[in-house]
Amino acid sequence: SGLRGALRQGAKVILVGEMRDRETVEIGLSAAETGHLVMSTLHTINAGQTINRVVGMFDQSEERQIRIRLAETVRWIVSQRLLPKVGGGRIAALEIMGANLRVKEAIEHGEMEGKTFYEIIEAAGSFGWKTFDMAVLELFEDGLITEDTALLYCTNKGVVTRGIDKIKKTRGESTSGLTGLSLDREYGRRK
Repeated sequence: SGLRGALRQGAKVILVGEMRDRETVEIGLSAAETGHLVMSTLHTINAGQTINRVVGMFDQSEERQIRIRLAETVRWIVSQRLLPKVGGGRIAALEIMGANLRVKEAIEHGEMEGKTFYEIIEAAGSFGWKTFDMAVLELFEDGLITEDTALLYCTNKGVVTRGIDKIKKTRGESTSGLTGLSLDREYGRRK
């Protein structure tokens, strides 16, 4: 009822505490479609799951229409994970996805091979977008989180492991736990 009241009062910006149900999402979409700036929270693990969660609140027969509406109204999705910080406390790692033609297409038609939200965000880093993995690597490089924390909270361990190795290499640190390698000169010789 508060969301409907805000629409009647002609608010330009509407902040919805959380999009918990279909009715709230429906009213929020309607407000966005009529030119209001609607900001809200939704408990998901990343930008892609945010879209899928909203779509999942509607019947399958409505999926196509909801995807079109979302593609036209979503401007930004910012996801947050709070990570343990070196020295105590927590620090936010942010995944940031804006709206462009590739994002709109992925929202409207669903993710496909080579066109996942992760890949789209990763390719748009020059626009200020970032995956959780990019954010985690920045925090590690700045010394704000440990290597273990980076690996625990990342999305793609392979990407983050390679990123950590690259950071450690530029610092002159070892990138492997292997030490003391030597050639086995007796290998293959008959005794």
